[in-house]
Amino acid sequence: MQYRKFGSLDWQVSALGFGCMRLPTVDGKPLSGNIDEHESIRMIRHAIDRGVNYVDTAYPYHEKNSEIVTGKALQDGYREKIKLATKSPVWSIKKTEDFDRYLNEQLNKLQTDHIDFYLFHGLDKKNWINVVLKLNLLQRAESALREGKIGHIGFSFHDRYEVFQDIIDGYEAWAFCQIQYNYMDTQHQAGTRGLRYAASKGLAVVIMEPLLGGRLAKPPAPVLEVFEGCGEKTPVDWALQWVWNQPEVSLLLSGMSNMSQVEENIASADVSGVGSMGAEELNVIERASEKYRGMTLIPCTKCGYCLPCPSGVNIPRNIKLFNDGYTYGDAEFGRGTYANYMAEANRAGSCVQCKACEEKCPQQIRVSEWMRKIHAVLGEGKPYPVCK
Repeated sequence: MQYRKFGSLDWQVSALGFGCMRLPTVDGKPLSGNIDEHESIRMIRHAIDRGVNYVDTAYPYHEKNSEIVTGKALQDGYREKIKLATKSPVWSIKKTEDFDRYLNEQLNKLQTDHIDFYLFHGLDKKNWINVVLKLNLLQRAESALREGKIGHIGFSFHDRYEVFQDIIDGYEAWAFCQIQYNYMDTQHQAGTRGLRYAASKGLAVVIMEPLLGGRLAKPPAPVLEVFEGCGEKTPVDWALQWVWNQPEVSLLLSGMSNMSQVEENIASADVSGVGSMGAEELNVIERASEKYRGMTLIPCTKCGYCLPCPSGVNIPRNIKLFNDGYTYGDAEFGRGTYANYMAEANRAGSCVQCKACEEKCPQQIRVSEWMRKIHAVLGEGKPYPVCK
């Protein structure tokens, strides 16, 4: 196992961290609460025996059962071998006291007296301002730190780069952050700018979704052809090595669902390193990403000129969900986000066909027509239109 510097802390972290969001389940349903405990514990302990020293979970994972199974896996001396990370369910906190209530519940589920790295989960502008700042949760976290219940304070993030920078600049004692990052997300959410900004401030940067929820592991034929013509690396190895190549990355989290994935990722981590990819290999990644980018239906550049929509529709986000589902062959992810993580007013189905956005779109996209098609696919479950 290779080890890397963890921000400003005097500690070396394994290049690979074990993410407990996608543990194997007995019913075969990803993310369900019916975790296969025996196999999950075997996988986690095997990873630790092979050098992994960072285990990450969260309150809502696997219908609130991930922390319980993770706690069981860390018995018999395994807790002392690793640093443990979990996350405060910010969206569920309604009053300041809730912070301590959830933390104490998590300590009990994890069967430990302290959590090494405690994150505010999934921060965006709304939760940062209306929950963390308004309810003085940073002060509550500092109290927990003084009491020895947590070791370091951090956050995971899902919003625009500008919000990411505001959050980092809004608190001086951040030790680390967790961002979504892979070779297709260099300009999405925090992106490369956020990665470098956080590292410049001394924060350790933990990477989640290095395979974009597994979508980069099984690329479509045009992308696969790029990789197959350039050596024996698998698409998984190409994607992981690209992340580890970045000097600002502290570690990469992988949510593993079976032992073969554990073995494959550990083998990749064993040969990882900053600057390990040369110009030719980086060119392969660029060619693969270009193939992906060419496999979209709507030529949106996310410039934002179409906003604000008079009806409140988040046009760029709807288009991205739609395009991503088509590009990666995974419409279900977009449908879940559309139904569960977007307000009805923000969805494509709320478009009233006023066409105000079309007058401002530099790409001359017929937005009103696409909003109908987007809602049909993401909101009504219909297949993608045959447009190419």
